[in-house]
Amino acid sequence: MTNEHPSPLLVLAPADDVAVAMATLPAGSEVTTPAGQVLTIGREIPRAHKVALHDIAVGEHVHKYGQSIGVATTAIAAGDHVHSHNLGYTEDENSYEFATSHTDLPDDFAGRTFEGYRRADGRVGTRNYVAILASVNCSASTAKMIAEQTRPYLAEFPGVDGVIALTHGSGCGMIPSSPGGSTLQRTLAGYASHPNVGGVLLLGLGCEMIQVASITANAPIPSDTLVQELKIQDEGGIRATVRAGVEAIRSMLPELNERRRQPAPISELVLGLNCGGSDGYSGITANPALGHASDLLVGAGGTSVLAEVPEVFGAEALLTRRAVSEDVGRKLLDRLAWWRDYAEKGGGSLDNNPSPGNKAGGLTTILEKSLGAVAKAGHADLTDVIGYAEPIAGPGLLLMDTPGYDPVSVTGLVGGGATVVVFTTGRGSVIGARPTPILKVATNTEMYERMSEDMDVNAGRIADGDASVDTLGVELLEDIIAVASGRHTVSEEMGLGQEEFVPWQLGAVT
Repeated sequence: MTNEHPSPLLVLAPADDVAVAMATLPAGSEVTTPAGQVLTIGREIPRAHKVALHDIAVGEHVHKYGQSIGVATTAIAAGDHVHSHNLGYTEDENSYEFATSHTDLPDDFAGRTFEGYRRADGRVGTRNYVAILASVNCSASTAKMIAEQTRPYLAEFPGVDGVIALTHGSGCGMIPSSPGGSTLQRTLAGYASHPNVGGVLLLGLGCEMIQVASITANAPIPSDTLVQELKIQDEGGIRATVRAGVEAIRSMLPELNERRRQPAPISELVLGLNCGGSDGYSGITANPALGHASDLLVGAGGTSVLAEVPEVFGAEALLTRRAVSEDVGRKLLDRLAWWRDYAEKGGGSLDNNPSPGNKAGGLTTILEKSLGAVAKAGHADLTDVIGYAEPIAGPGLLLMDTPGYDPVSVTGLVGGGATVVVFTTGRGSVIGARPTPILKVATNTEMYERMSEDMDVNAGRIADGDASVDTLGVELLEDIIAVASGRHTVSEEMGLGQEEFVPWQLGAVT
C-alpha cells in the first residue's frame, strides 16, 4: 500500500473505480492519483471516504478491493465523492467456487509459548475468574449483589482475576427446547465451562423455564472447576441468598488463588475476531493486520474464529473458495440464506446493516463493509462454520454464526471458548469482555489519539506510512501472547466486560 510517489488517494486494486481519501480533500482542490492522473475534487470529501477515479454511468457497478460494492444511482464524474447519495446496494446472482483456494501459512511462530492456566480437560485458560452465572433475569440483581459484596475479599487473593456477575434479560417465558431457549442454554453452558473460569456459582430463582440443572447438564465443566448452585426461593429470599452466595465464593478463593500460570504452546490459544464502529480505514489497516496475526497463529497450530455472519454478506465468495470442502462452503451459504429471511421478516434487508457511524466513517453498502470485515480472517483455509456459542473445535480458522451487534457477537465467541478476543474499530467502540480479555485496535491515528485511554493498539500507523500490514500483524500477535500471559488490556483496567455479557435472544417470549 506504500506508493513510490505518495498520493492523498489510496487505490486498493488495479481495476477499482474509486480510491480512498487519506485526508480530507477540499472542494475544488486538485489531487494526483498514484498512477499520476490529476483529479479535480467536486465537493469536499471527508477522510476515509471514496473518490471516483473516472466517470461512472448510472447503473454501472462500482468496484473497490477489486470487487463490486454497488451500482451508481446517478451519473458520477471523476473526482466526485462516492457515497450514499450516488451509490446503491445491489444483489447479483453469484456462482460460487468451493475449496479451490489454499494458502500455505507462515510458521514463524511455531513453538512459541504463553503463560496460561492448564485445565483438567486439557484446555488452557488465559484468566482465572469466579463467575456468578444467572439462569434467569429474576436472579440478576441478586447475582450483582453477591459479586459486589465478595470483591473486598479479593485483596487477600491476588491470584484470582475477579468475581463477575454475568446477567441477562431472559431465561423464562420461552420453551427451553426452542431456538431461543437452546441458544441461551448453550451460551450459559459455554461460560460455565470456560477455561478462563476457575469457579462458578450458578444462580437461579427456582421457578424459571431455564433451570440451573439444565445449564450444568449441557456444560462439559472441567473437573477442576469449583461449582456451587443456589436458588433464591430455596434459600429463603434475596438477603439469605446473598449471604449464602458470598460464603460460597469465599470458600473457593483460597484454592483458586493457589493456581499458577505455566508455559503452554500458542497452539492452545483460541482467538476471537470481531470489529465494530468500522470506517473506511478498517479494511485497509486494522483488519488486514489482524488477518496476518490470525494467519500466524493458525500457522502455529492455533485456532481463530471469525464472527458476524451478516457482515460476510457480499464477500462470501471469497470464503467459499477457501473452505476445506463444499460442505463447509454450503454451511456458510445456508446461514446467509437464513439471515436474508430473518432480515426480511424484520422489515429490512442485510444492507440495513451499515450503521450511521459506519456511513459517517466512509462505508456505504454492506458489500463494501463486508469486504473490509473479512480481511480479519487473513488467508487461512475455512475449516468449519458453527452455530452461535457452539464449542469451538480447532485448530484452524472457523466462522461462528453471530449477529453484527458487538456485545452479542463477542458473547457468542466467548461462549464458544475464545480465550482472547481482538476487536478492531474505526469510530471508537468501548466494548469489554470478561472472563476473556479483549484487545481494541484503532484503525486510524486521529481516533486513537482522541480515545487513547480506550484503545490498546494504533493500526493507523499503516495509513500514516509508519508500519506495514505484516509488521503490525506480527506486533499484534506479540500483544495477543502478552495479554494471554496476563498483561491487562485497557478494558480490563477499567473493569469493563460484565455488562457486555449479552446472549443472543431469539424466538417468541410468552
